[in-house]
Amino acid sequence: MSTNVKSKNKLTLVSLVLMIFTSVFGFANMPRAFYLMGYAAIPWYVLSALTFFVPFAFMMAEYGAAFKNETGGIYSWMSKSVGPKYAFIGTFMWYASYIIWMVNVGSSIWIVFSTAIFGTDTTSSWSIFGLSSTQTLGILGVMWILLVTYISTKGLEKIKKITSIGGTAVALLNIVLLLGAIAVLVGNGGQLAQPINSIKSFTNSPNPDFQNIIAILGFLVFAIFAYGGTEVTGGLVDQTENPEKTFPKGITIAAIVISVGYAIGIFFIGIFTNFSEVLNSESVNMGNVAYIIMNNLGYQLGQAFGLSEAASISIGNWIGRYVGISMLLALTGAFFTLTYSPLKQIINGTPKEIWPGKMGEIKDGIPKNAMWIQCIIVIVMILLVSFGGDTAKEFFEKLVLMTNVAMTLPYMFISGAFIGFKNKTEIKKPFEVFKTRTSSIIASVVVTLTVGFANFFTIIQPATEGDIKSTIWSIIGPLFFTLVAILMFNRYEKKVKLNSAKQKLQKTA
Repeated sequence: MSTNVKSKNKLTLVSLVLMIFTSVFGFANMPRAFYLMGYAAIPWYVLSALTFFVPFAFMMAEYGAAFKNETGGIYSWMSKSVGPKYAFIGTFMWYASYIIWMVNVGSSIWIVFSTAIFGTDTTSSWSIFGLSSTQTLGILGVMWILLVTYISTKGLEKIKKITSIGGTAVALLNIVLLLGAIAVLVGNGGQLAQPINSIKSFTNSPNPDFQNIIAILGFLVFAIFAYGGTEVTGGLVDQTENPEKTFPKGITIAAIVISVGYAIGIFFIGIFTNFSEVLNSESVNMGNVAYIIMNNLGYQLGQAFGLSEAASISIGNWIGRYVGISMLLALTGAFFTLTYSPLKQIINGTPKEIWPGKMGEIKDGIPKNAMWIQCIIVIVMILLVSFGGDTAKEFFEKLVLMTNVAMTLPYMFISGAFIGFKNKTEIKKPFEVFKTRTSSIIASVVVTLTVGFANFFTIIQPATEGDIKSTIWSIIGPLFFTLVAILMFNRYEKKVKLNSAKQKLQKTA
């Protein structure tokens, strides 16, 4: 009887695939992909699924099964596989990626706010104290970070419920996109807004900034970023029914469903969006492209069924408002959670002596002191980037570039540690997909090189076009946090050696 109850609580193949899908699939990835590469984004998403998503998810599953009783998360995985210093640098890079995310979203959330109210992005005309729009968004971003940090340190966790409401609303956007695109296609008699002239439509980007090979190869990091959240699969193995058979099958099906889902979504955007007419403008940027595309969907729906210009614009604005409100709820909830959740995880998962002073102190379940230090770092970065003299387009491209690089680099540390994990026979491995040493090495090398290769071209691409600042910013973030991690760990090692020496002296005395 107890066995039956236990099996009922386990994840079936369908529920496993759904859980992976909801953790990984991101709506905003499709409009951004279409903006950068048009239909040519589709092959890169499929390639990323094969060279990153599938093997990396299998690695996470093996790690998760082997270390299911460890509380330190990825720090424990890498520490036991390679060593504590390597693990701390990798984990600190993982944490730093959320700082970069906060810098990005702290400024871009005002585009979402504008769209929620007006149905369209009006931030390019915003100005306070005579500042430019990018500087104004930077100041608003600073105010947002201060407000969120203050509220979060008071322990108001109930605000996280906003995330689930917003998440559901964002999930429904996929249905709005698909049904809306089909309706436009029917209304226009089967004619695509972005025509497919030949196979070149799936290899060549309509975006003038993505015409050279370095830029195209750099797009791979956007495709990898679209599969972010894969690490969540690490904790699902022991929750899965008959994991030896179900889990590999579930990962494979999820990868097919997600990559096909992205491909369909990108293709469907081309049904109602002509790149030259809608996206080839200085007013379109990485921060607002999702809202512009969805606003255009509403407009094209009206036009396809013979409505007036005013009525079509109104439909576009209302769909824009729905997108804005959905994303605002989801991002607000996520922001409140991410101000303390990753910080708390890294402090709890690593040795206490690493954290100087009262930084590692946790009160009422929240690392309050560390959160204010984090707040100051985010504010300084927002001000440096927003007052760097860029246009809105360059500003948001820089922020998205920084986020993509920062969020994907930690994957290299985790996949790089996999060879050490497999070589250590003392680590019990109850679940294995890569059963031979050769297959383990191939998987580790393929994933690590794919992420490294993508980031290398993403970082150097702006410099090849004369935009040295974007390249420098992409390097400065990871380099700064790597140096901080090394200094913190070296200090910790000296402290441990000193304490050990003192204990020996006390024993001999």
